[in-house]
Amino acid sequence: MERSVNVTVVYYSSTGTIHRLASEISETAEKQGAEVRLVRAAELAPRHVVDSRPAWAAHLRDTEDVPVASAGDVLWADAVLFGTPTRFGNVSAQLKQFIDTLGPAWSGGLLADKVYSAFTSGVSAHGGMETTLVSIYNMACHFGGIIVPPGGDLNPYGTSHVLGADNAPVGDRALRAAQLQAERVVRVARALKEV
Repeated sequence: MERSVNVTVVYYSSTGTIHRLASEISETAEKQGAEVRLVRAAELAPRHVVDSRPAWAAHLRDTEDVPVASAGDVLWADAVLFGTPTRFGNVSAQLKQFIDTLGPAWSGGLLADKVYSAFTSGVSAHGGMETTLVSIYNMACHFGGIIVPPGGDLNPYGTSHVLGADNAPVGDRALRAAQLQAERVVRVARALKEV
């Protein structure tokens, strides 16, 4: 009998791209038999700034029912996937602030020996998506985590989607990458629990 695995997907999404990838990862992990928590990093931008961009305001309204992430969601998990848009080659402020709240758990050694993986999106193919993913993995190293990238011939560091100038929606290629990443994370986390 396969062991139960707890997976938390923590994401920040301003207009829905990362939310779409996070949802695909969550659904795939559930299909693999994992218990899944899909949670979002809290919005930090002032309301008037969000409201000045209709797509941003609409997405925030559309995802009000997604719980805001807490340290408890990470502590509960055997595997954690972090999702963020690329911001100048780095993690969004919203996700970074959430990760910074994990300091007490880190100092207590409570973040070690968990599986960590990451996914992202960006406007251009060379806009820093890989550095964004690696910056998350740098944090996972400090946690004492076990990094599980998807590997393969898409983005070996983690699922990524290029929006381009026309704001292309997430397509089949990125969704398949998300599925493969989720499957691998669950498989590795389950194997580690059996050790």
